[in-house]
Amino acid sequence: MAECELRSDCPINYVSEVIGDKWSLVILRDMLLEGKTRYGEFLASEEGIATNILASRLRMLEDWELITRVPDPDYPTKHRYAITERGLDLVPLFVEMILWTAKYRPIPDERLEDVRRARKDKDGLIRDIRSQFV
Repeated sequence: MAECELRSDCPINYVSEVIGDKWSLVILRDMLLEGKTRYGEFLASEEGIATNILASRLRMLEDWELITRVPDPDYPTKHRYAITERGLDLVPLFVEMILWTAKYRPIPDERLEDVRRARKDKDGLIRDIRSQFV
């Protein structure tokens, strides 16, 4: 992993430095929950990320070894992004964020099943999300 300067050794700070900005979280969400793998798919997310920010965040996530760039079998001159084991280890955190949000905000219809499943069988949901990538 590329050594990045940290503000402190606090575990919460470490997580914040690695995935604490909204765009990194959106990219990881798109990969883990939406199955997106291509630059254009991330660019099309409803949050409207700018191209320069997207490129920067993808590089940063690669540097932290949360994602990796792999050749795209459909387009030999292009590549896709794949989640790494380190990135998959964030799945429980994303499930907890879904539950926390559901407690305080209305949930869009496309996420209701995730909320129901997380409330009923959190470990099963985590296993199912992870199993899509191994």
